[in-house]
Amino acid sequence: MNLINNDDSVVLSADVTGRSVAHPKRWLVAIVRMCHEKKTSERLTKMGIENFLPVQQEYHQWSDRRKLVERVLIPMMVFVHVDPYEQKEVLTLSAVSRYMVLRGESTPAVIPDYQMERFKFMLDYSEDAISMNTSPLVPGKKIRVIKGPLTGLEGELQTINGKSKVAVRLTMLGCACVDIPIGCVEPLS
Repeated sequence: MNLINNDDSVVLSADVTGRSVAHPKRWLVAIVRMCHEKKTSERLTKMGIENFLPVQQEYHQWSDRRKLVERVLIPMMVFVHVDPYEQKEVLTLSAVSRYMVLRGESTPAVIPDYQMERFKFMLDYSEDAISMNTSPLVPGKKIRVIKGPLTGLEGELQTINGKSKVAVRLTMLGCACVDIPIGCVEPLS
């Protein structure tokens, strides 16, 4: 709602519903029923709630054919970018059971925006398959990718099974890792 002062200047007032005025949106992890990730993501989109379902395409081989399929990278989880009002709305879906919480806490765990940005960038531009590593990794050397499709991505350099990988940490979920030649990265200062 806009109000006009006596001097003909426009004064903006607060949103009538009070939504999103004092509460910025945060990334949370919604836990969903097994094999309901894609349907839940579609329903959230129809509800107007921003969400992210990490999927990647890969070939599956059967005895009689080879087919390109879309695989959910993190089963039973959908990332939602919500304010407190939308946070309650998400839980109204029958496939959503709860939000991921920190051990010993009762409030949902928040994934920092910069981690989500890096993770989405990695999924969008990686030519190789991304793997999720849930076992605790020792923090690696901070690096930036300087060549190839992931140019600009910042993460940690890890060596897993003798291969160099760039890892992007996600709070409580572990690391998303992808193979990277050592010549394609530079250390961050």
